[in-house]
Amino acid sequence: MNRTQLKRSGILRMALSGSSDPLLQQEEGGSHSKETPFMLKAIQIALVVSLYWFVSITMVFLNKYLLDSPSLHLDTPLFVTFYQCAVTVVFCKGLSLLASCCPPGHLDFPSIRMDLKVSRSILPLSVIFIGMITFNNLCLKYVGVAFYNVGRSLTTVFNVILSYLLLKQTTSLYALIACGIIIGGFWLGIDQEGAEGTLSWAGIFFGILASLCVSLNAIYTKKVLPAVDGSIWRLTFYNNLNACVLFLPFMLLLGEFRTLYHFDKLGNPVFWGMMTLGGVFGFAIGYVTGLQIKFTSPLTHNVSGTAKACAQTVLAVGYYEETKSFLWWTSNMMVLGGSFAYTWVKGLEMKKTQVESIPKTDEKNETGV
Repeated sequence: MNRTQLKRSGILRMALSGSSDPLLQQEEGGSHSKETPFMLKAIQIALVVSLYWFVSITMVFLNKYLLDSPSLHLDTPLFVTFYQCAVTVVFCKGLSLLASCCPPGHLDFPSIRMDLKVSRSILPLSVIFIGMITFNNLCLKYVGVAFYNVGRSLTTVFNVILSYLLLKQTTSLYALIACGIIIGGFWLGIDQEGAEGTLSWAGIFFGILASLCVSLNAIYTKKVLPAVDGSIWRLTFYNNLNACVLFLPFMLLLGEFRTLYHFDKLGNPVFWGMMTLGGVFGFAIGYVTGLQIKFTSPLTHNVSGTAKACAQTVLAVGYYEETKSFLWWTSNMMVLGGSFAYTWVKGLEMKKTQVESIPKTDEKNETGV
């Protein structure tokens, strides 16, 4: 296997495991810790994690309102998603223009201009991206916020499956046990939702598709980044711009334009304010996710996401005044516990691989090879 193939294999492996280069992390972490006092760094991390939790949880509750609120009676999930993508495009272009007007160093945002060649090269990812955000919203539309994390909890399982199918990479026994716990919690959750009379097979179906698309999105994101010079913000711009165009025929086929025409709150500024706020949070989640990874690590980001999902479930049960059985809570704890265990196992495996590679490197340096 040549060097290019090895590099591509490494990129795919990092995409599927949700990790980055451990040596790069070590270098970045080392320099950052020398420059920043411990207490200041701890406060920064706490603020960034809190910001991520706030944006992520608020966005879920806001989307649930827009997609399934009895006071709105708006059955246009594709339009809601389309509008959020349009807001993101406007924000990206606006920040790009603002950065070009500001003195150097005041606003760090890449220059963005429309390039049809780049847009076409991003198109395969955009199709997966559309599936990911659409199925996420459709899952949220048909299931409660409390069950949302269980409904789309199979992302880790699909990561393992795709790792084997695409990379022929086997997974350790402990990681497979963690996946088994997630699957067990998923099926127990379905059983308990059915027992309580709140089960939506449509929501479950869309949740499974969303989980698959999240895994595929991670792979294709790594593959197309060179087309935008490695800039996540340029990729975000083209992804959302392509999505806006691709959504239009589907909205027409599903009759959402007709539904909007007869919508009684179409001229209500409060409705458009909520829609725009949803778009702002949709844009912000990409920023705060990157910020959390920057100040911590991909591994810590996954742990934070698991803890956030637990807090979100408790908040949803309290906010909607729901009563859940012991087994329902058990299913949630199995999914969250399995996700945490998988993240922990993968972290230990990465650390072990990193430690084992250091003596070999030192030995080669001593022999001059």
